[in-house]
Amino acid sequence: MATPAIELLALQYKDVKFTFVGSYASIETLKYHPLCQRAVVDNTKEASNRYLATYKLANELGTFNLAVNFRNQLHSSLLLRLTKTVVCISRASWHSMFLLSHTPKISTSQHLVKQYAQLAMIDADNWDGHVPALALYIQAQKFNRATLGINAGATYGSAKRWYPERFAAVAKEFSDKFDIIIFGGPNEVEMANEIENNLKESGVRNYKNLAGKTSIQELCAHIAGCSLFISNDSGPMHVAAAYQVPTIAIFGPTKYKETSQWMNNKSTIIRHDMDCSPCMKRECPLTHHNCMKSITSNEVIEEVKKLGL
Repeated sequence: MATPAIELLALQYKDVKFTFVGSYASIETLKYHPLCQRAVVDNTKEASNRYLATYKLANELGTFNLAVNFRNQLHSSLLLRLTKTVVCISRASWHSMFLLSHTPKISTSQHLVKQYAQLAMIDADNWDGHVPALALYIQAQKFNRATLGINAGATYGSAKRWYPERFAAVAKEFSDKFDIIIFGGPNEVEMANEIENNLKESGVRNYKNLAGKTSIQELCAHIAGCSLFISNDSGPMHVAAAYQVPTIAIFGPTKYKETSQWMNNKSTIIRHDMDCSPCMKRECPLTHHNCMKSITSNEVIEEVKKLGL
């Protein structure tokens, strides 16, 4: 969701070169940008002394003309400060206001893509407010047949996850029209295997289970090549948006107005209003999980049919 802000920075500053710093997954996604001269994984969270590790990382990075922080987190603000970069931009917080030079107050009641774009364009003259689409630079995989991607995982927590047997029921319904790919990270293999077992029991054979078997680059390439993607609110959902893959996005405890697919013309959100949502919890605090449990396979199937693929 930060990629439109990166594109705006590229337009704003002539001959700009980027150094991207972040988690392993984000760096593996962003390092293919044509203006990227350096991509660094921030492993300071794993250190016994994160403050010392942040200091060492800052020295390794050196000083920049401009540094933008998209994370509202103490160690991210500290990292920027320790690089000795003069112009450092981050949203207003107690730590950023203390450590950094530019800390605008940005409304959180808007899509995160817009929030990030406002950070990138804080000093821009005559910006009309236009925010471009998501942009990734990993080449799409080409499949011989129309392909349905299933993503049942969501790394934030179980509260965001719809049920494997229901994903399988949707996949089975369209297995005559699409080959099926089951996606998932290393921690989501068990869930993907459950979907696979359900498909086997239903007699479906035209599928591949790639959970835990792809690099980030391969994951993005395969999602990009899909004809249809059905997913929980997750990183892979945003990858699909970057490639304009028709998507059914299933939302439960999260703020869909902030984290839905950005500028995907063939995106449908399925969610049910609940008194308790959006709770933004990793696990259902009331233990009933009704925000997800109330969404049926038939409901998703009908929404797929409306896409007219």
